[in-house]
Amino acid sequence: MIETEIYSVLSEIFEDVFMREVALRPDLTAKDVDGWDSFKQIDIIISVEERFGIKAGTRDLDGLQSVGDLVRMIQSKTA
Repeated sequence: MIETEIYSVLSEIFEDVFMREVALRPDLTAKDVDGWDSFKQIDIIISVEERFGIKAGTRDLDGLQSVGDLVRMIQSKTA
C-alpha cells in the first residue's frame, strides 16, 4: 500500500476518532493534537487494525512516536 493511500485512510480514522479534521503529517504527535490521550490512542490503533486488516503487537506499539511511525508500521504490515 502506498503512503498516500495510507494517509487518506488515516485521515478518515482521525476524523472519526476526534470528530473533527486533523491535518496529518509525518512528524505529528499526540502533543500536537488537543484531546489526543491514551484512550484516543487505543481508538486509533483499533481502527487502524480493523481498516488495514493488520495486528499491532506490543513491540510495534512501543515504537510509535509520530504519525510517520504509524504509517511505516502499516506499510511494513501490509507489504
